Amino acid sequence: MKDATSAAFSLSFFSLVFSITAFSSSYWCEGTRKVAKPFCTEQNKGDHCIRFNSPDANNSNAVQYIWETGDDKFVDRKFHAGIWYSCEEIINGEGEKCRSFVSLAPAADRGVLWLSIVAELLYNILLLTGVVLMSVEMCCYHSVIDGLKINAFSAVVTILAGLLGMVAHMMYTTVFQMTVNLGPEDWRPHTWDYGWSFCLAWASFACCMAAAVTTINKYTKTILEFKHKRKTLERSLKIKYKFPDHAAPEKYSFEKAAKIIGNLEGCRHHTTHQCNSLYIFLTTVSERVRKI
Repeated sequence: MKDATSAAFSLSFFSLVFSITAFSSSYWCEGTRKVAKPFCTEQNKGDHCIRFNSPDANNSNAVQYIWETGDDKFVDRKFHAGIWYSCEEIINGEGEKCRSFVSLAPAADRGVLWLSIVAELLYNILLLTGVVLMSVEMCCYHSVIDGLKINAFSAVVTILAGLLGMVAHMMYTTVFQMTVNLGPEDWRPHTWDYGWSFCLAWASFACCMAAAVTTINKYTKTILEFKHKRKTLERSLKIKYKFPDHAAPEKYSFEKAAKIIGNLEGCRHHTTHQCNSLYIFLTTVSERVRKI
């Protein structure tokens, strides 16, 4: 069982790291924009500007001819966009020019974009909560019963996180595609594709769901083992103490049940399923006898 707990914790931790990295980056989508070349100057020379046919470009009396036509008049400018901002490279210069992606999205779709941002934040918060719960289960609790309670809660939190992450990623994809079609003219890309941050976000979702499945599987397996061993103990105790029927535990004296439970005090904090199952069963017998 410790292997399953470690696997679930590792998957949740990687999911959290991937999600935070993707959420804070601006490489969800990458592509190029086709923009007109600027005129060449003394400081601005090269293939990314329009050249004149005369070296005396500053002479207004001279007739200047521009030989670039068609696609030669344009240059592909690379860009990348994320949830928070979009950046474009500067032609014939160093660095990038960035602007808020929220301001680029169509006004009708900004509400969906903000919902996507809120869902991403909640996704990260729930992932962090799941990681904390799993670490507490691994480090601080040695009783199987207490560990099962934390295990069940961490499974619910992780499933909710996965659902929120899926919805957030899909909403952002929808908003970006609408921005490509209806966004500002000076931003619309010529070609684009999803970037590494987008792939990392979905990898985070996959790890989150894998952690949820591992946690639920561990919880279910432990419960089934408890039920099976409890039935085995009931049958063995009926034979040992000659319980005639199902209601026989009520006929068993409270003093003997309490004595057996007292002998289990040194065993109940162990993580073995046998000790915990026996302790649960005998505690139930004691409570039923006390009500007589």
